Amino acid sequence: MTARSIVNDLGAGFSAPGDPRVTAALGAFLRRLDDAPRLLGFGEPLHGEEGFLLLRNQMFRYLVEREGYRSLAIESSCLKGILVDSFVRGANGLPLDDVMAQGFSHGFGGSRGNRDLVGWMADHNSRRELGEHVRFSGFDGPIEMTSADSPRQALTFLDTYLRTHLDERDVPCTPDRISELIGDDARWSDPAVAMDPTRSVGATAEAGQLRLIADDLMTLLASEAPRLVAAGTRDAWWEAELHGRVATRLLSYHAGMAENSPRRIARLLGIRDTLMADNLSALARREADRGPTFVFAHNGHLLKGETHWDLAGMHLQWSCAGAHLDLRFGDAYTVIGSAVGEAPGHRIGRPPPGTLEDLLFAVGESCLVPAAAVADAVRGAEKRADPSGNSTYFPLDPACLGELDAVLFLRHVDETAG
Repeated sequence: MTARSIVNDLGAGFSAPGDPRVTAALGAFLRRLDDAPRLLGFGEPLHGEEGFLLLRNQMFRYLVEREGYRSLAIESSCLKGILVDSFVRGANGLPLDDVMAQGFSHGFGGSRGNRDLVGWMADHNSRRELGEHVRFSGFDGPIEMTSADSPRQALTFLDTYLRTHLDERDVPCTPDRISELIGDDARWSDPAVAMDPTRSVGATAEAGQLRLIADDLMTLLASEAPRLVAAGTRDAWWEAELHGRVATRLLSYHAGMAENSPRRIARLLGIRDTLMADNLSALARREADRGPTFVFAHNGHLLKGETHWDLAGMHLQWSCAGAHLDLRFGDAYTVIGSAVGEAPGHRIGRPPPGTLEDLLFAVGESCLVPAAAVADAVRGAEKRADPSGNSTYFPLDPACLGELDAVLFLRHVDETAG
């Protein structure tokens, strides 16, 4: 079967984001599934291309209006995302400019597509009852490319929550002691640690004590959950658990940054993706009675297997978030990966002959097709070399098609993020 015949059979071709055939193709794909997913992932092949965000926004609106979805999670800080969720639900009066500046990590708040998304969600919720509101979440840790946050915010939030509802004699540590052990936040977030593990505080005695405190606080939160929820709200307990989970993983991440081994970078990437999977698993539990969740991130986080990355002479591989979700949710986790044909604004020209993108490019239009059918049509195709110089661009590997449920191919994009 050729790629063209697959598209013809499914009626899954479209011209560009905004074409109504995008949502028709998405609906057709969902109807072919044996079971409706609880988590539906949509991956992008690179960051910084508005075309994929426009597709995401279009797909999310359809999923909310036609498929009963009530939440969206994106690859951005889970702690910063709380502010965005509060805004779209009408719970704070901040200007949209402030929400975009403070509510996203990785510079994603400057994206036009993300701004349009937040505006649409707020407008949607303003016209509906509370139970019908759509919710926003980040699911990444407070971790950037070369640094990670201090655990102060996460640990302080959890400690304060427990003190508010329990006898403070039951809480294992005082706030002053936590602050004393953390010390100067700048030493935790020092970007020089990325290249020099000896600068990391993650292996210090203070960091070790903080890891024990975080574990004790999380044990207390779990053991007292019934009383805590009765004294407050389930949402408040969920938010405290989120902060505790972040604190625990952040401290593990900092300990990993202090290691001096060939596996150091891969281990750090694995810790980050495990936190992503933990956050999405908790989100799926929270949203279980309201509807499925749409997840947007880089392909490399959503595949159901390992991610491979050649970086500075190292070949890195680790289990990505999607692999953990596949293990935990099975068929209830479904993922659509994506690929791009040509994107001149990113220095990505027409696909070389013999590559997966070249075979899909020959279809003549963008398309959404089942991954298994694509794998059959492009058997023997080569992985495309990356000509872009964009460190976030990962051409789709034909060998990874078995780790996806569908492929969205965007044939041509005209502009970069603005």
